[in-house]
Amino acid sequence: MRSIAADADEAVAGIPEGATVLIGGFGTAGQPMELIDAVRRSGVGNLIVVNNNAGNGNHGLAALLAAGQVRKIICSFPRQSDSYVFDGLYRSGKIDLEVVPQGTLAERMRAAGAGIGAFFCPTGVGTLLAEGKEQRTIDGREYILEHPLRGDFALIKAHTADTMGNLVYRKTARNFGPVMATAAATTVVQVETIVPAGHLDPEAVVTPGLYVQTLVACPSPTAPLPPQGAAG
Repeated sequence: MRSIAADADEAVAGIPEGATVLIGGFGTAGQPMELIDAVRRSGVGNLIVVNNNAGNGNHGLAALLAAGQVRKIICSFPRQSDSYVFDGLYRSGKIDLEVVPQGTLAERMRAAGAGIGAFFCPTGVGTLLAEGKEQRTIDGREYILEHPLRGDFALIKAHTADTMGNLVYRKTARNFGPVMATAAATTVVQVETIVPAGHLDPEAVVTPGLYVQTLVACPSPTAPLPPQGAAG
């Protein structure tokens, strides 16, 4: 059995000051909101956060940034219409940024989980992202050397887990979760439901429980029913 936390605050209690935290999600799809909010409540700071973007609106990751708990973000898409929290922090010099192309970001974490020392990738050749990196010509094409991206913790969201930590995701909410789970020393997962071992179809399991240390059930709030007689 994995450790099953009583709530999100207990689940993230082990994250120390200055940790590198991989946070799943593509925008808000699959983002572990309850775990992020728990990190914010914990007050732990000086964090390096790895995520696909730099927060949306003023909730979730954006709220964590606004609280001043993140010193650096590594992401592929820091600017969008509602990334005003990050934008303000970056322009005022209060947060560092490392931009990594989306596919390279995923592959760097996959490499960390697979034990790959480094890999050559064509993305970024001839741009500012290639500065300071080893470059090599392979079969007539230029490549730059990229290194694995590891985390002290991964915070991800799945749909269902069993008590052994095996995870099933829901559609595109899967995004970065599987590679982040393999790339972190400790993986904390929020799920809708935790079922007994043996209740999941093995063919549907994406992340094996081997990569999961802590689970917490965070069911989605039930939408209120419309008043009787209201239009559907």
